[in-house]
Amino acid sequence: MTTRPTADRSVDDQLVTVLDEWMAAIVANDADRIGAFMADEWVMVSENGLTTAERFLGFVRSGDLTHSDMQRVGDPRIRRHGEVVLLTTRATNTAHYQGTRFDADEWTTDAFTRIDGRWQCLLTQITAARP
Repeated sequence: MTTRPTADRSVDDQLVTVLDEWMAAIVANDADRIGAFMADEWVMVSENGLTTAERFLGFVRSGDLTHSDMQRVGDPRIRRHGEVVLLTTRATNTAHYQGTRFDADEWTTDAFTRIDGRWQCLLTQITAARP
């Protein structure tokens, strides 16, 4: 078994906390809180293509997109690459888009970096998990 240096474990703990707080903000449907976790250039890549932070937060602000549940499944994989940290985890969520319910089980990879002393996400990649 390989142990990670204490400094790496500290970063890991910070990022898991950031991820959990970001998920809580999404479930609270609070666009300002959600946006605080995103860098200005954040994009989400999914089967629908690219979605910018502005567009995603616009859906939340309008009420077109809401979430009633979001949970991590298992422990995330965290890898540091210089100033960028990649966090990959499986997550389930229940969302409503324009009144239609969607239940998702997805793998997500988030690229984080520190901006003005805070961890912020640059990019989120979503892949549907197999049942």
